[in-house]
Amino acid sequence: MGRLLAVVVVVVVGAVGVGCGGDDDSATTEASSDAGQLGAVKGYLTDHSRELSEQASRMRAIGDEYFELAESVDFDYAKLLEQECGNVKRLLGDAKDVFVAANPAYEEMEGIVAGVPRLAHYDVDIDAGSDASDPESAVSFSLDLADGRKLRQPGNLFFLLETSLWGTNDELTAKGVKPDVDCDGEVEFGEGLPDAAIFDAATDEFGDQTRALDRDAREFEPTPSDALTSIVVMTPTMSEYFGQWRNTAFVAGKGDRKEQSFVATSRLSDIADILEGIAFTYAEIQPRIAAESPAQARQTRRELDDLLAFAADLRDRERKGERFTPKQADQLGSEAQARAEAIAGQVTQSAQRLGIELQES
Repeated sequence: MGRLLAVVVVVVVGAVGVGCGGDDDSATTEASSDAGQLGAVKGYLTDHSRELSEQASRMRAIGDEYFELAESVDFDYAKLLEQECGNVKRLLGDAKDVFVAANPAYEEMEGIVAGVPRLAHYDVDIDAGSDASDPESAVSFSLDLADGRKLRQPGNLFFLLETSLWGTNDELTAKGVKPDVDCDGEVEFGEGLPDAAIFDAATDEFGDQTRALDRDAREFEPTPSDALTSIVVMTPTMSEYFGQWRNTAFVAGKGDRKEQSFVATSRLSDIADILEGIAFTYAEIQPRIAAESPAQARQTRRELDDLLAFAADLRDRERKGERFTPKQADQLGSEAQARAEAIAGQVTQSAQRLGIELQES
């Protein structure tokens, strides 16, 4: 999701000669000397990783039950809806509820997970990675289905789950049947009838990945370099996120959307959640920055809080019914990106003053 580009932008904006080569030896040395100093960051991370893992376990159970239900009618989806529509509606409705709960559990900690190199592979597989058509950004896993099919590097897990549940990706949904999942005789936007074998395999992988992330989060001891690197990497990603928002049904409209994802909740919600986690991380590292430059520390905190407020205001306005045009989305994204690059540049300068090396992605 543009992480490497973010680092390049920050170095230019910061206009400082900060070394960004976090080799293993220096990272190990700092980890041993600074471990435990950012306990609140670890607590924030593990609270969210635990919640995500719990939601993934619920999703996995739903995937198993849905597969068994489809198997009972020999994967005849027309018969499934005819004979078991009530159970299908219940299961897939529950799955949507779980997805909506799991999404912020991840997005609020994404700044740490995606912004710290030794955790970032989870971001690729869970939330950001592409399919095999783009090898440089593709997920690491493939799905072996119960019916013998294999999906090679099919895209990130949130993408697989959301687009199958909301019916926006035909490759993941049942064929030859109208997905009248709510049993009312009509098919509306957002009704999806997942291919049971794909959905079951995806929920299994989701459970495995989130459990592994939770385990590694509990072993993770964040250092000042981790905190500063995560802020520098993740803050200047606003134009990418706003660009995605522009192409969703929330802005472009259902008929003109170019994004299959971001239908469960607006991308604006994700942006605000990500910035919330970044702001929390900065608050924990701020005293160290303030020891060198109190004015700089206050300025960065103020500008980061303002950026979060900016995103949260847009999210809340949209929730209340305001609709933004693609042109407005572009303008708002440009404004957010400019603010974010300024913040990341300031944090880069602070890292230089403190002699803390930023890590390579």
